[in-house]
Amino acid sequence: MTVRTEFPHKIREVEHAWIELADGTRLAARYWLPEDAGENPVPAILEYIPYCKRDGTAARDEAMHPYFAGHGYAAVRVDMRGSGESDGVVLGEYLQQEHDDAVEVIAWLARQPWCTGKVGMMGKSWGGFNCLQVAALRPPALGAILTVCSTDDRYADDVHYMGGCMLTANATWAYSMFTRQGRPPDPALVGERWRDTWMQRLEATEPWLIEWLKHQTRDDFWKHGSVCENYDDIQVPVYAVGGWADSYSNAIPRLLAGLSVPAKGLVGPWGHQYPHQGHPLPKAGFLQDALRWWDHWLKDIDTGMMDEPAYRVWMQDYAPPTSYIHERPGRWVAEAAWPSPRITETAYALNADGLADVPQVGPDLLLSSPQTTGLTVQNWIHGGAQGLPDEPIDQRADDANSLCFDSAPLPEDLEILGAPMVSISFQSATENAFVCARICEVLPDGTSQRVSYGLLNLTHLDGHEAPKPLVPEQTYQATIKLNDIAHRFTAGNRFRVALSTAYWPIIWPSAEVTKLNIASGRGQLVLPVRPPQSADENLPELPPAESAAIAPRTTLRKANPLSLQINRDFITGLVHITKVMDHGHIQNDNSGWRTDTTTTREFEITDQDPLSARFTSNSEISFGRDGMPVVEISVDHEMTANREEFLVNATLVAREDGAEVFNRKWTEAIPRNCV
Repeated sequence: MTVRTEFPHKIREVEHAWIELADGTRLAARYWLPEDAGENPVPAILEYIPYCKRDGTAARDEAMHPYFAGHGYAAVRVDMRGSGESDGVVLGEYLQQEHDDAVEVIAWLARQPWCTGKVGMMGKSWGGFNCLQVAALRPPALGAILTVCSTDDRYADDVHYMGGCMLTANATWAYSMFTRQGRPPDPALVGERWRDTWMQRLEATEPWLIEWLKHQTRDDFWKHGSVCENYDDIQVPVYAVGGWADSYSNAIPRLLAGLSVPAKGLVGPWGHQYPHQGHPLPKAGFLQDALRWWDHWLKDIDTGMMDEPAYRVWMQDYAPPTSYIHERPGRWVAEAAWPSPRITETAYALNADGLADVPQVGPDLLLSSPQTTGLTVQNWIHGGAQGLPDEPIDQRADDANSLCFDSAPLPEDLEILGAPMVSISFQSATENAFVCARICEVLPDGTSQRVSYGLLNLTHLDGHEAPKPLVPEQTYQATIKLNDIAHRFTAGNRFRVALSTAYWPIIWPSAEVTKLNIASGRGQLVLPVRPPQSADENLPELPPAESAAIAPRTTLRKANPLSLQINRDFITGLVHITKVMDHGHIQNDNSGWRTDTTTTREFEITDQDPLSARFTSNSEISFGRDGMPVVEISVDHEMTANREEFLVNATLVAREDGAEVFNRKWTEAIPRNCV
């Protein structure tokens, strides 16, 4: 990646500024703008997140926002209420207060003498979510948004639940935010009141998992902030960007199909990062691409962007399955519109002897997977950072614990773009059950690469709002929608549908061992087949990745982003997973601010007992600089379950120069509702 230090405009940085809201709350902002913006106003671009501009995203901010400023924009990074140096406390995700504050911030930006009155909003993950959510409120000055790695559906396509199944990421993300909620502001920016603010945050901190577990169905809690409830609420142009290795790519085609405003979509091979920083390679010149978007909608410059195809994706080729892929083979392809009339559905029957063009009704097939099925992939979300072992490895171990249906060897390459669908006819021996459906590319030597997967809680057959326990031995029909994907199956290989009743540690297991009878010949796989087109060869090139320079930092202790171990006790049958994420001890040399963060997560389960599932987490984080106390926060969590309840335990301890100043424990039992 090219790091640029020279731009068309000289840049002025405002390291810290206050944006005062109507209720007197002050939000902390850091922004960059052209030196002459006071005489020649420019549009503003807002990024609004709770990740602490002083440390959490400081390096990422410095690599991106000065780049926009150097090309004639005011690039403004604001800490949400209760985060970083802003006043107040953070009480949850995507609350109405968060959205109302953002509307005020946009109006404040539009009023500044260095702003033309036009504002764009962009962000990744949380920031990508609230771009969509705030756009739905229609702030008058908002001209366009750019949303990256986000979702339009907080229940069915976020970190909490998938297909009505509870993701273990529901717990890991809750605990991650639990640690961040207690972070102190930097005394150098807020003065002597830093400690009062810190104590206020600690007192207000609650484990968000408890609230999330109380909402196990698609109720009003999740509908709030889900723009899929009414796409027409959004009346500004939308550019949606993501990566196939990320867990938030499904929203992009849904937005293209649902929005009534100008919209574009871009999906590369990346994980959960901005494309100019993401892995697997190839990276893309995201900042240059974003400038074309902003120039078109905020400066009325015809960049030609809206004349290009609406949906551009990386068509992935087979890659040997390994936990870390440096570069994903493939090529860029595009569709003029989405849904595309070029995509055709091809169905294959799930016959007893494999996938076939013609269904052949045969015997029922028993499916009851060991609880450890799923160990070939450890993370629901791919971090997208270099070197992280986030990719699914060879699927043969999980395939052996699944019910598999293979195609014949392909006579020629087969490309798909969209969401594969698997339908089954089944009977259940238990009232609660779920099914995981994977589609894999299988080589002649047996190597199995996961292409896509989907989950369905079978008590949610009538929707996610009102689950119904299954009636044992009653026949049901179910359709599992897999994650959208662009993939080219290679001639001579096979594709495989693998069904399982467990997928640990991605999702929490059912309360009892599941046994399904799958009717052979009465289910099918439907693939969204995309015929190649010559126009793909003439797509405009995405430029190579560029960024601005980041401020110097000193490593006081080297980071080890992720270590991962899986141990099996052959006496007890217990499988124990340990993940350690050590972000090191880092000093920002310009500010002297130091951070030190380490998190350990452990998962365990036995093959035959779903109630043996247990998740624990410990996070240790510290802040400080010369001349001020060292602040430490330690958080411990545990989640288990019995047949009737989820059980949550949490402890938060805070110290100042080694002396304990805060200690609180939480214990909660939440009834299970068909999960």
